[in-house]
Amino acid sequence: MPTTFTPAPVRVRVPATSANLGPGFDALGLALGRHDEVTAEVTDGGVRVTVTGEGAGDLPADERHLVVTAMRAAFDVLGAQPAGLALACVNRIPQARGLGSSSAAIVAGVLAARALVADGGQRLDDDAVLRLAAELEGHPDNVAPCLLGGFTIAWTEPTGARAVSLPTAPAVRPTVFVPAERGLTAEARAALPATVPHADAALNAGRAALLVHALTTDPTLLLPATVDRLHQEQRAPGMPATAALVGALRAAGVAAVVSGAGPTVLALSEVPAGFDAGTDWRCWELPIDVSGARVSRGRL
Repeated sequence: MPTTFTPAPVRVRVPATSANLGPGFDALGLALGRHDEVTAEVTDGGVRVTVTGEGAGDLPADERHLVVTAMRAAFDVLGAQPAGLALACVNRIPQARGLGSSSAAIVAGVLAARALVADGGQRLDDDAVLRLAAELEGHPDNVAPCLLGGFTIAWTEPTGARAVSLPTAPAVRPTVFVPAERGLTAEARAALPATVPHADAALNAGRAALLVHALTTDPTLLLPATVDRLHQEQRAPGMPATAALVGALRAAGVAAVVSGAGPTVLALSEVPAGFDAGTDWRCWELPIDVSGARVSRGRL
């Protein structure tokens, strides 16, 4: 069946995300109310990308841009590549900070490509979008909340990634502390040991299960529910300021964790009014994004 591209531009809005949430390594994620927006349209030839906001001047403006890479992968699944593409990206999610900027770019690209094909929804349904996005990202813990919104549990089966989204308790009010320096997920993963003690794995399994209850029903349990033994201590030497801030917040009774692979710190319970993180951190109180990625027609 021939592929028909829509002539009008499409607009995709994708939220920031925080993965792991402490003990839920590579499984739990949360969508946050800070968004990137991408406008994409089919052209007669070439690839043009403009970026404003976070990453402007650093991100590539051609085929190497991650949104374009994701679009190309989606177009392959959809059956044809357009002659050219024009993208306008407005970025508000900090790059390489543990807030899902790469997942946001991938999800935006896959959804934009689908929306630019006349019958894209029939060729690539929502489950297939999740599977493709997770394949491109390497794991589903960030792409799941980016797509679905809210608090998500993601896992991988032989057929690919799957996920569910659960509502959170009203008292869950995330705060993120974003440092100036960047982090690299690959380096953070390289710091993890190949094996872990059985006792640590058992502890994390119990705390991850408790965290589901704490986030959805009883936020008073968030502090014990966010204890982790699998990845945060192992990564601490590579980001000492992050580890110190997590420790200071937890000592103050705040359910604080490393956001994704870091170096951003995520607080899931209220931060005391007098707490001072210092001048090295941008501090944002962010709502939970319950809608996930959204697609519309027209330019920004």
